[in-house]
Amino acid sequence: MDAIVTKNRIVEIIKLKGPSLPIQLAKQLNISSLFVSAFLSELAEEKRIKISSLKVGGSPLYFLEGQENQLEKFQQFLNSKEKEAFELLKQSQILRDSEQEPAIRVALRAIKDFAIAFKKDEEIFWRYILVSESDVKNILEPEIKIEAKKEYKTEKKAGIQEKEEKPAKKKPAKPKKELVLEIIKKPKPAPETPFQNPLAIFQEKLKKEKPKSEFALKVIDFINKNFKLIEEKEYKAKEYLCIVQAETNLGPINFLTQAKDKKTISDSDLQKLLSIAQSIPLPALMLCIGSLSKKAQEYEKKYFSILKIKKIE
Repeated sequence: MDAIVTKNRIVEIIKLKGPSLPIQLAKQLNISSLFVSAFLSELAEEKRIKISSLKVGGSPLYFLEGQENQLEKFQQFLNSKEKEAFELLKQSQILRDSEQEPAIRVALRAIKDFAIAFKKDEEIFWRYILVSESDVKNILEPEIKIEAKKEYKTEKKAGIQEKEEKPAKKKPAKPKKELVLEIIKKPKPAPETPFQNPLAIFQEKLKKEKPKSEFALKVIDFINKNFKLIEEKEYKAKEYLCIVQAETNLGPINFLTQAKDKKTISDSDLQKLLSIAQSIPLPALMLCIGSLSKKAQEYEKKYFSILKIKKIE
């Protein structure tokens, strides 16, 4: 399999189908989701595709620039308050931030795929993704015209009274108010470094190097014998989180890897790990010393293409 050819095919499929999930692309290409996730990660780093903030089953959507409006069909995956904010913004087109209830204000900041912030007269407003900057001016312009009309009537009335008392004097015309919009530009993300975003919860550096437990040392030894340790994320007495690299016939593949010192690994353990891994995106690898629960076994079978289990020996 040629990596360049595969990545170009992925881009073409997304161009044709619109925002897509790794599992959908895997079916189209007839290859494992494991490899698709790796290719998507590379394409995102190359800025050839974009990643949504919205998650579908724990995984973001991958789309091309210009397909932002197509994310609308996935709005049902927003939580209840975010969905409420989405519907309100879509209906109103523009919302004044200060007039919204606190929960809606928070939700507007969360639905980054649909809400774009801008400033007018130092106030924050939100426009729907399909509302252009020129549309914003057309929508808000009537407010300025009404205000100008009121001023004109007041001025005209004052002119009549003055005419009765004194000879009419021509007043200089008041300058028209200009609508000044200051678009709040999203700060450009810092240059991406491999595997450091969005795992902010695991990125805090340990202020003091704490000694590793016997379990953590055992895991590291096992990893060094079977994989390549790329980055250590976090370690506790009975847990170890890192990124490892495995050699495959398609080349090296990175995994978000977690080791747990538990007799039984549950489906929730696997679900949590996979959710974090897919948000990078990377496939997940669980290292365990015990066995899988019945539900965990079913979960493993369901997501076998992007979730791997290996027993520490």
